[in-house]
Amino acid sequence: MLVYSTKVVIPAEVEIPSLRIIHEAELSDAEWIRSRYEQLALIDGKGMNVVYHGQLYQNRMFRAFNKRVKPRQFAPRQLVLKKIFPYQDEYKGKFSPNWKGPYIVHRVLTGGVLILAEMDGEIWPKPINLDAVKRYYA
Repeated sequence: MLVYSTKVVIPAEVEIPSLRIIHEAELSDAEWIRSRYEQLALIDGKGMNVVYHGQLYQNRMFRAFNKRVKPRQFAPRQLVLKKIFPYQDEYKGKFSPNWKGPYIVHRVLTGGVLILAEMDGEIWPKPINLDAVKRYYA
C-alpha cells in the first residue's frame, strides 16, 4: 500500500476474482455470473481432458505390457509343479528346492486359478494361482 498506493492483490484473486476485485472492476452481477460460469466450464473441460489422457496412457501401457506376456493354458489331468514361497511352511531355506510336486490339475477355474490334486488322487481344498505353478514334463 505504501509503495504502490493500492491494496495488495493475491495472484489467485487475479485468476479467480474475489468480491473485492469484482467491486473494483465494477462488473454487474450478470457479467460476473457469466464469467464465472465460463471459468467453471473451462475447468470441467480441462478435467475431462486429463481423464481422457490418463485412460489413453493406461491403455498404451496395458498393450505394451501384454505384448510380451505369453498366456499359459492348463488342462485337467496335466502334471504341474507348485512353487514354494518363503512364507510357506514347506520352505526350508535358500538352498532347498523351489518347486514341489508333481501334482495333477483337477479343475481349471476362471481368472487363472487351478484346483490341484496329489498323485494319489487327494484333491487340495485351496485353489492356487497360475503364477505359482509351472508345467511338469516327465
